[in-house]
Amino acid sequence: MEREKEEKEEDATTENLASDDFDYELQGENDVQGDETTAPPEEGEQLAEEVERGTDEELSKKQMEKTLSDDFFYDYEDVYFKPFITPDSEIPEDLLTFLYSFGYDCTRRVNIQLIDEQTIMFVAGNLVILMNIKTKEQRHVRSSSGGGIGTVMVHPSRNYFAVGEKGIMPNIIIYEYPSLKPYRIMRGGTERAYAFVDFNSSGSLLVSVGGHPDYMVTIWNWKQENIVLRSKAFSQDVYRVTFSPENDEQLTTSGTGHIKFWKMVETFTGLKLQGELGRFGRTALTDIDGYVELPDGKVVSGSEWGNMLLWDGGLIKVELSRRDSKPCHLGPINQFVLDEGELITVGADGCVRVWDFETIDTAESYDEESLIEMEPMNELNIGRNVNLHFMVKFKDSNFIWCAQDANGRIWKLDLSFSNITQDPECLFSFHSGAIQAMDLSPLTYLMATTALDRTVRIYDFVRNKTMAIVKYSQGGTALIWAPLVLYPKGNMIAVGFEDGVIRILEIYNPKGLAHVAGRSEVGEIDIRLKQALKPHTADVTAIAYEHNGEMLATGSKDNTVFFFLTGNEYVPVGFISVPGPVVSLQWSPPSHETTKLLIFCENGYVVETACPELEELDTTLTFEIPLPKQYFRFKSIRSSIERNTEIKRRQKIKEQKEKEKQERLQKKKEMAEDNPELASEEEEEEEEKEEEEEPLPMIYIPLEPNAILCGFYSNPGQFWLSVTGYDCGYLYHCKFTEEENVNKDGSINMKEPFAFLAIEDASENPIRQMVFNSEGNLLFCGMENGAVRIYPLLFNDFDLKSMQIFWSLSIHDNDYGHIKRICISYDSQFLVTCGADGNIFAFSILPQEDIVELMRGRQARVPSPRKDLATDKIADDIDDPNAYSLENAKKKAEMDLIMKLAEEKKAKKRLELHELRDEFRELQIKNAELLEHVQLKKEDFELDRQIRSEVERQIATRIELVCKELAWEQEKYHIGLQKLQARFRNAVEFDSIVVHCFESDHKVSTYRVTSLSEKYHQLKIDMLRKSLIQIDQKSKDNLYKESKATGIDKAVVAEQDLDVDLLKGSQSPQVKVNVGIRQENMINKAEKAKNKIDQRKKEWKDLYASRPDDNYEDPNDVAAIKEAQENMGDFKLKTAADYTVPEHLRINAEKKRNQLICLEELIHEFKVDMSRKVVDLRDTKIDIIEQITNLTEELRVIQTKLDPSQHLPIPIIPNLYPDEMPEKLFQIDQEKLQEFREEYSSSKKRNRMSEQLSEFGKSSETANPSQASSIQQIEQSNIKSPVAEMIEPSQLEAEIQIIEEKTNLYLQNAVLKKINDLIKNFDAEIRVICHQKCKLDIAMKMADLRHVTLFEEVLLLKEFEKSEDVLQERVNQRITERLETQLKSEECLQQLDGKKRDVAKLQEKEKALHATFLLSLGENNKHADFLTRVFKKKIKRRRRSEAKISAESDEETDEESDEEFGYSDEDESDSDDGGVDDSACPETCDPALFENTLQLREKRLDIEEALAEEKKSVELLKKEYDMIAKKVKLIDGTVKSAKKDLEVLQREKQQKLNELYVVVPLKLHQVEYIVNGDMPNDLVLGLVFTNPALMLLQKRIKELQVEKDEQRELFKHARQKHVQLLRDKAGMEAEIAELEETCYQEMIRKFGRVVDLEALQTLSVNMTLEELKEKIDVNDMRFKRRIKQKDDKIAELQAELTDFTRQYTCRLDQMNTMTLEKRKIETQLNSQQKKMGVELQKQKAKLEEKQDLIQLVERQAKEVNKLKDEISLLTRKGGHILLPSQPPLP
Repeated sequence: MEREKEEKEEDATTENLASDDFDYELQGENDVQGDETTAPPEEGEQLAEEVERGTDEELSKKQMEKTLSDDFFYDYEDVYFKPFITPDSEIPEDLLTFLYSFGYDCTRRVNIQLIDEQTIMFVAGNLVILMNIKTKEQRHVRSSSGGGIGTVMVHPSRNYFAVGEKGIMPNIIIYEYPSLKPYRIMRGGTERAYAFVDFNSSGSLLVSVGGHPDYMVTIWNWKQENIVLRSKAFSQDVYRVTFSPENDEQLTTSGTGHIKFWKMVETFTGLKLQGELGRFGRTALTDIDGYVELPDGKVVSGSEWGNMLLWDGGLIKVELSRRDSKPCHLGPINQFVLDEGELITVGADGCVRVWDFETIDTAESYDEESLIEMEPMNELNIGRNVNLHFMVKFKDSNFIWCAQDANGRIWKLDLSFSNITQDPECLFSFHSGAIQAMDLSPLTYLMATTALDRTVRIYDFVRNKTMAIVKYSQGGTALIWAPLVLYPKGNMIAVGFEDGVIRILEIYNPKGLAHVAGRSEVGEIDIRLKQALKPHTADVTAIAYEHNGEMLATGSKDNTVFFFLTGNEYVPVGFISVPGPVVSLQWSPPSHETTKLLIFCENGYVVETACPELEELDTTLTFEIPLPKQYFRFKSIRSSIERNTEIKRRQKIKEQKEKEKQERLQKKKEMAEDNPELASEEEEEEEEKEEEEEPLPMIYIPLEPNAILCGFYSNPGQFWLSVTGYDCGYLYHCKFTEEENVNKDGSINMKEPFAFLAIEDASENPIRQMVFNSEGNLLFCGMENGAVRIYPLLFNDFDLKSMQIFWSLSIHDNDYGHIKRICISYDSQFLVTCGADGNIFAFSILPQEDIVELMRGRQARVPSPRKDLATDKIADDIDDPNAYSLENAKKKAEMDLIMKLAEEKKAKKRLELHELRDEFRELQIKNAELLEHVQLKKEDFELDRQIRSEVERQIATRIELVCKELAWEQEKYHIGLQKLQARFRNAVEFDSIVVHCFESDHKVSTYRVTSLSEKYHQLKIDMLRKSLIQIDQKSKDNLYKESKATGIDKAVVAEQDLDVDLLKGSQSPQVKVNVGIRQENMINKAEKAKNKIDQRKKEWKDLYASRPDDNYEDPNDVAAIKEAQENMGDFKLKTAADYTVPEHLRINAEKKRNQLICLEELIHEFKVDMSRKVVDLRDTKIDIIEQITNLTEELRVIQTKLDPSQHLPIPIIPNLYPDEMPEKLFQIDQEKLQEFREEYSSSKKRNRMSEQLSEFGKSSETANPSQASSIQQIEQSNIKSPVAEMIEPSQLEAEIQIIEEKTNLYLQNAVLKKINDLIKNFDAEIRVICHQKCKLDIAMKMADLRHVTLFEEVLLLKEFEKSEDVLQERVNQRITERLETQLKSEECLQQLDGKKRDVAKLQEKEKALHATFLLSLGENNKHADFLTRVFKKKIKRRRRSEAKISAESDEETDEESDEEFGYSDEDESDSDDGGVDDSACPETCDPALFENTLQLREKRLDIEEALAEEKKSVELLKKEYDMIAKKVKLIDGTVKSAKKDLEVLQREKQQKLNELYVVVPLKLHQVEYIVNGDMPNDLVLGLVFTNPALMLLQKRIKELQVEKDEQRELFKHARQKHVQLLRDKAGMEAEIAELEETCYQEMIRKFGRVVDLEALQTLSVNMTLEELKEKIDVNDMRFKRRIKQKDDKIAELQAELTDFTRQYTCRLDQMNTMTLEKRKIETQLNSQQKKMGVELQKQKAKLEEKQDLIQLVERQAKEVNKLKDEISLLTRKGGHILLPSQPPLP
């Protein structure tokens, strides 16, 4: 049957796939991509199998249908899941008709939706209920798969709603509202169940997430039933998935221990769904139920501990809580709603809170572990025992919401938070959690239910109305309606609770009672407690009435069954113990001969016991009664059943094979007759085909029997069982046996059922409940998966022989909604089921067409009240869960009685002992009164010495034992004393000591001063260390700045003399000439002119340096302006809104803590000083008392020498008061210990009274003789004294006596005066100290007030400490960065200035070099143009580093030498001379001048190269400086921003500080705040000023007036001076212009052009020119002599001409050799270029002789150069050329 059902479901799935819009093959590019978007392999295989099952026609039809029209609808009859009926059973399909749902699955996460303003929608098992809020009418939609419903969601337009189902490959069905027609069906989104679905904001897309095992997220184009994207969400439960309200391409999922952020990403393979898992970091991992995505992409989620988490970029940006680290909610936050700019949170604590969205969105955390604290703007607390899960908003209202309460209610909430806000309204109330018990009235249509939510509810299931609700202290677990036999009105129910209490409740119609005063409104039903009993100590699980109603049995988890005698009052009979927790109870039916009770236990035991007989029971000591019991312990037979089934199957197969074998043998015989050989071969093949059989299944019996679910009597002693676990899938028929099955150890043997019945489709779905209808022809079964099965049976077929066919319908939730109870109405027309999912469903057993007629006018009849109900006393309830049960109460009473008798017996014995002691004491007293020789000694009272020794030994043992027992207590109190002393005494430096005056009431006391704590010393050390660190850091910063400044501000090097002797060391050695007097004078004159020019330049430079900048401001003026801006004007009040705290007045927690430490130190110091003075006074008083005592003794001695009439009164010796020596209180001695012992041991005193009385008589007798002797001595002294007085002294003795008398009188007065002085001086010192202490008391009170203020400020500043430290650190970093950047900028600027000075120097050198060149040319030089072109010629030179490398390197190739050598055509073409040949000096040009020109050119090129490098450096430095300047501006902006943030924080901190109260004591004369001549009662508007500050302000008014007049006068003088300076400036400018014109005219007149006078003065004494002139004269004389010599040699030379011609021919032959040496020569020429003039002058004599030869060489060199050019040209083209074998002819 199960297999047929699966095939039917698969066929239905195939049909659905065939009617789908798109083929999965057409969707492959979108919904199957990569790891993230590919469907699970199992799902793909399933889909492939389902598609393969379809026919070719269906597949082709599916491919053709690619779109669905908007008006297309499915037929509901084809969609919803119909009941399963055994084929060919003729059971009607409408056997049960759903009527109404009385429950609500309130623990489901999101189980409430608003489809319109009057209709709510929720899931109930396999139904979606749509209920009208006002009329409570219901409509429903049934699941299409029968596997249950996972979730529902309403479309944004509220015209559709989506139902996500459960089951095998469940669907998502879109229904149209209000028609409830199936509009679209989405298939293949998950494997087992949908956990959540959601529409996007426009409603065009739908997203779903599946449950176990795939957890697949799928995005649908639901109108076309098309999968857009899909991906696996997570590996654990996913609670919720939603679209972003702002961006449909972003999604969020959350669930067990995770939150994940999704994006639709376009990749090269197509659109993908990529997810980023949120990382918790240091935050504890938490399940996330609720979240909301903010408009900017951030996400706010909840946590298990109630705080909010702000997510940004996959990380927790900040954690939000309430102030004082209180969580935002007490428990998890189940929902977030972003509504009209406000963030609303819904918590499990029953609160709805509204938060500021901007504060949350912009929250920043400066520390990873810190919490951002904030308070909600508004809050609504629904009430106690409220757990809000979800809420939705009414569409037509902005503030009204409908909320789901996990405790069984649906609320209507007003979140307007205004003056007219309505209180929360409870729209509906249901049971919370699983329905534990239910029963129907045997007389009418009333239903009673109970659950663990502690309520008992009465329903009218015909009118669909809740009639009454009553709540108790514990949850209900069992319920039964009393039978009509016992209560004909049907008005009693018995309810069992989880604390073991049984309550008998009476139901009545209160309208039948007489109206009671003050009771205006009454309901239709009232519930009254008739009796409360507690027979059990654990949950009551079963209640059963005997069929005649005389006996009630209750079963519990405490393994007991209790019996009660029913009636007007339930009387406990007794209980029996059973082997396990009771599951159910069933009394034997009336058809059985004897009444017995069948008890089903959870652990596999079944017990049958007889009904107790009251006459045979004795319950005086205990309620446990002996009843005959029969036991049955279930033994598993499932493995045997399966083994036997397998044997039968194999036997059947074997028989079939044997039959086939016989047929084959018959055929073989026939074939053998025709072909014998073929038959033998076939026999061999058959022998090979024999297979080995697999082993049979093993017999398995669980060690512990599986739990029994339910059962019922079939026959006397026989019963049926339904078992869960391994043995489910069968009904087992069992019976009790007569043989004893209890072992000696008390264990019970297992027994096998004697029969069984296989239940179809129940291998993992056992039967939970079984109920017969009244006729006994229908068996109603409640299944584990929430389905209801109905088996038609023959009449009274309790053996279930006819239990073959059935009708089944899934009703409750398939996962957790197993049926707890099935009830049938008294008329067998209605069926009611309740399940663990909290749902209660009512069905009609009649066909659909008969229901309307049946329900018309029907309602439940409420029982009328009893006549004596109003007068009956209300029964006492048992509210205490720890109350005694009946058995425990009886045992407690018995124990109390035993203890009472024992105490009475003990009291009687104690009285006898007391009488004996009194009698013994009387005997002791009588014995003491006898004569001593007649008295009995103590030893005589001892009857036996061994008894005394034994008693003493026992006493010693007890003492030792007591000492041991008290050792721990002694050590404990000793340690406690040490701790108390350490806590209260050791830390006290000065105790409270009061020193009193001797003669007045003045007194002064010390302060009770405790030593400063370790924490104070640690804080003090930290403060000192931080101050040292700050000082050290400041010194380091100063040193750093100074070192930077010294490193940057380099000393400016004095400018070198610009007139450098450029020819020094550059010319060849020449003949020394003597400089005459004229030249010396000219040199001196030029030096003076030069010094004068330098002095003038220096003066001008100093003058321009002293000139202030146009933007220059006097520092004194700047400081004065700043001070005026900060301090002048109105007095800055700290309470002003724009008050800015100056930097020197800014305070933080550390500074305030330091102030607090300093204040505590000062307070301690002052108190210690004063206390030390008082202690010194106390010590002084002790010394004075000692002195007075000595003086008094001395006075007594003196008075013994004086006549008594001359005695002055002796002063009383003062004593110390107890409060002057408080330390004595803590000095414990033996006397104090004795007093303490006597105080707490008065009983021991009474025991010793007799001994003290006996000892008193002896002491009085011994004391009398001593007293008599002392009296006799006194009398004798009195007799002797008159005799001594009768002797008269002599005259000398009389005089001596008078002198001694006067002396003693003087000494007496002196001693008295000294005593009096000591007392008065001490009292005066005390009065002085009292006055000082009064002042100090005032100061200390002020200090205490200041201490309190400082402490409050410290606490307040601590709140800002972290933020301030972060901002201050940011400011410091920015300032440090700015300082470093400014230092870099200054360093760069100074480097730039240095480079500019270097450039200026090089330019001056260049000018001087040019002037030198002009002077070297002289006037009217015919080669001036040629030399100028040579001087200005641009040549390409090697750098010095290159020259050095080339000099050290070996010989290089010709090409490399050409590149290094500077005489190329390109270089010459770039020059201005148009191709000047500077390789040789013209004939008519002075070679020295030519050589000097070349040297000057080299220096010019050096200068130009250096100048180019310096300019390049300048440009680089300018760029660097510009970059640094931009960076400085940027850093300045950040510094300003950071300072601004810090100022805002300082202002906020100052405002908070202003809110603190500061005590300022004032006297009346200090109050000058007068309004209308009187001082106002409220001084809030007044200001407290110090007198100096007020006088300073008043004085400042006059000072400002004087300063104002002074500044006006200064301004007037400055203005006049400014006008005069302008006039002087104009006059000077005119005079300068006139002088410049005059200078210009003079230059034109004298020189004909404008010349540089300074250069002219410098050039007038040019030593080079003078030396050249002297050299010219010397050369003229020498040349004249040589001309004559040359003429003589002409003839000789002509003769030699022929020889030279021949030699020339030979030299031509040497040209090749010379060509090879050319590179060496060129290198030497290049290296000795600067010394060319020297070499030329050395060879000057030879040049004249070899002039012709040199010209020839020059021509040859030119030819060589031309050849080189051709060679280089051909080389570039890739050709090769050889040198000519012979040079060309001249």
